[in-house]
Amino acid sequence: MEIGAKYTPGEIESKWYDYWLRHDFFHSTPDEREPYTIVIPPPNVTGMLHMGHMLNETIQDVLVRRARMQGKNACWVPGTDHASIATEAKVVQKLKAEGIDKNSLTREEFLRHAWEWKEKHGGIILSQLRKLGASCDWKRTKFTMDPEMSRSVIKVFVDLYNKGKIYRGVRMVNWDPAAQTALSDEEVIYRESQGKLYYLRYRIEGTDRFVVVATTRPETILGDTALCVNPNDPRYADLPQDARVVVPLAGRSVPVIRDEYVDIEFGTGALKVTPAHDVNDYMLGEKYNLETIDIFNDDGTLNEAGGAYAGMDRFEVRDRIEKDLAEAGLLEKVEAYTNKVGYSERTHVAIEPKLSMQWFLRMTDLAQPALRAVMDDVVRLVPAKFKNTYRYWMENVKDWCISRQLWWGQQIPAYYLPKGGYVVAETPEEALALARSKSGDPSLGMQDLRQDPDVLDTWFSSWLWPISVFDGIDRPGNPEIEYYYPTNDLVTGPDILFFWVARMIVAGYEYMGEKPFRNVYLTGIVRDKQRRKMSKSLGNSPDPLDLMEQYGADGVRLAMLLCSAAGNDLLFDDSLCEQGRNFGNKIWNAYRLVNGWPADDSLAQSDNNRIAVEWFRALLNRTLGQIEENFANYRISEALMLVYRLFWDEFSGWYLEMVKPAYGQPVDRATLDATREFFDKLLRILHPFMPFITEEIWQHMTPRRDGESIMVSPMPEVEPFDAVLLDRIEQVKEAVSAVRNIRKQHNLPNKEALSLKVVADEHYHAEFDPMLVKMAGLSGVETVADKLPDAASFIVKTTEYFVPLGDKIDPAEELAKLKTELEYLEGFLASVLKKLSNERFVQNAPAKVVETEHAKRNDAEAKIKAIRERIARLG
Repeated sequence: MEIGAKYTPGEIESKWYDYWLRHDFFHSTPDEREPYTIVIPPPNVTGMLHMGHMLNETIQDVLVRRARMQGKNACWVPGTDHASIATEAKVVQKLKAEGIDKNSLTREEFLRHAWEWKEKHGGIILSQLRKLGASCDWKRTKFTMDPEMSRSVIKVFVDLYNKGKIYRGVRMVNWDPAAQTALSDEEVIYRESQGKLYYLRYRIEGTDRFVVVATTRPETILGDTALCVNPNDPRYADLPQDARVVVPLAGRSVPVIRDEYVDIEFGTGALKVTPAHDVNDYMLGEKYNLETIDIFNDDGTLNEAGGAYAGMDRFEVRDRIEKDLAEAGLLEKVEAYTNKVGYSERTHVAIEPKLSMQWFLRMTDLAQPALRAVMDDVVRLVPAKFKNTYRYWMENVKDWCISRQLWWGQQIPAYYLPKGGYVVAETPEEALALARSKSGDPSLGMQDLRQDPDVLDTWFSSWLWPISVFDGIDRPGNPEIEYYYPTNDLVTGPDILFFWVARMIVAGYEYMGEKPFRNVYLTGIVRDKQRRKMSKSLGNSPDPLDLMEQYGADGVRLAMLLCSAAGNDLLFDDSLCEQGRNFGNKIWNAYRLVNGWPADDSLAQSDNNRIAVEWFRALLNRTLGQIEENFANYRISEALMLVYRLFWDEFSGWYLEMVKPAYGQPVDRATLDATREFFDKLLRILHPFMPFITEEIWQHMTPRRDGESIMVSPMPEVEPFDAVLLDRIEQVKEAVSAVRNIRKQHNLPNKEALSLKVVADEHYHAEFDPMLVKMAGLSGVETVADKLPDAASFIVKTTEYFVPLGDKIDPAEELAKLKTELEYLEGFLASVLKKLSNERFVQNAPAKVVETEHAKRNDAEAKIKAIRERIARLG
């Protein structure tokens, strides 16, 4: 088939993705090969592809494709998360638009709507990943509410309950009034908010004296049950021990308590105590046996305890109560105030601390094996800087609130008995048997039991993900879990290091007795050029599908990877996509060039071509070794840059120019075969990064049978290379660049063949002259005994070269050039000597690095000496 004149990504991407799917290249089943397993961080079933996904999934695809080409049995499991809060909100919103109130539906009716919504919208993000080229094993696609996945969640809940690790109790929780559910501490985002500090007057009962209290939430006075001062505060030393104050507007008499918890320096040093609506007040209430008055409904409106404000929204009450307090003479003053307010990560509304009956998982003991695993690098975090964050979380872990007041999710398998108490069981049938036994009433029927209406936190299903995707909970010890677990690499964002990563490690040790993965690659956040996090609300996040339409999937993949060092934020710019597309064009045009060379089997290989082939083979093997090292250390961006430079600079910029035949002339067969071999290897190295264009060209290079693909061809292996040859060719390239600069400085056309004279020394090797002649456009290279006065000169290592220019040379201009070069080299030498005089550097740096610095010093000193001699002669 013909190769097109222009690289058009849109024409090749769907063709090759369909080809890969048709031939089942992404599918994995256990066999005798070494497994390589990645589980996708399941995106919300409500989700659409965004730039963060693009970065994450591209990195995973690079790792999976590379492993596949290394001969491993690569298995990349895709799937989605049911996202209880987000999905229920979407379904409620849809129903509302149709004139249906959720509260008018039964649970079963609502769930029918939810499943219909999931079936219609749930697969969008996974289909979008196909556009990116993601080589997921789509036959293994999982959803966290698939029957076997849900059975696993319920089984684990029952097991942990029976172990005494799950309990039920009234606790202060973070309440989301929009979603009307509890949230864990990790689902609350704190950010600075501009508010007010209200100074309220509490009258001391039986007197005309007031105690002034500063608060940011005046609406909560309706739930006040005490006023607290510090016993060491001299301002309140004269208050009787049995003093009481009257709550403003409420008119309720409450005791004054004394506790050192109160900060004397904040506000007036007096604290209103509302045990139902502040976690610290709740602890004071427990300590002093205070009454608890809950003033809020689940939706953030005030209940009957709010008196005249009942039914009003909490923020509406805040505005209204400020006016009412002022009119009653109970508002001392109001100040502008900035404080940190907790917001729901899911609905973005301000959370309310609320006393609520919830289910909790005891985490302290469960966290210990997971803490040790990361601290001992059994599970390696990349970059390692996140170990300290992880340790802090795990050493200060709190019990996990695992219940949510929703209908979408796995319903908690607790069943309440008619006369009190409850049982926990995996199935209703087992629950009934337990209930009959516990109550002593064999006549109990299912209609007598009431299942807990709450569902489990979504994270309580996704923390089992590496195990449950292989059904390791429901069918422990099955062939798949034995083969694929533990997985190899997890790629995710540091924002869910505790939410998900830590909890998966906890579950791994609890249910598999070992880690769930070996390495955790933590990506940075995708930001714009102004360092703002990309988001739809800011309007600074491009649509990934639009980018792929414009630049091609390969171009966008390259853009995401070029600046995505682990753990560091990625500053994204559309110009990176353009750079990616341009690189695709470079590859395409380089292949068209090579493919258009006619070969002559009778033509002998020239010395120039032989040396060029030997050099590029050595360079290719050295770079392969460096790429291996970068992948071993998860420096994926650096690995890509090595490949990028190898192809663009060395292969296209140097090698092809070295061996390119004259216009209309053939190339010898040995050189052409070697060049095509190099192209093949370069395509295979590039394939994990740019799968589409590499497949297109690879398929074109030689006739292929249907079912063959670059993605299952072997990755090139590292072979020994000649480091001396590489060094000497670098000298040739430096000499070529110097001659080209002389042409430019003196306006000498490329067609004008120049003569090159060299004062030979130990760094000059005449066998490379043919390459120098061709690349620099020379008539020849001649060794001379002494330096030439009427010539432009340059130095490579210690070897001096001269281009005779006769009357074209301006001694003053040459002298100025030499002085500029001398000044640069002296500065360079000073920086090298400073480094070498630093004992810490010399002692701690790798020997190779120190050796390189010594070589730099020697080269600089030799060049400085030669330039000074040249200046002396010209001067």
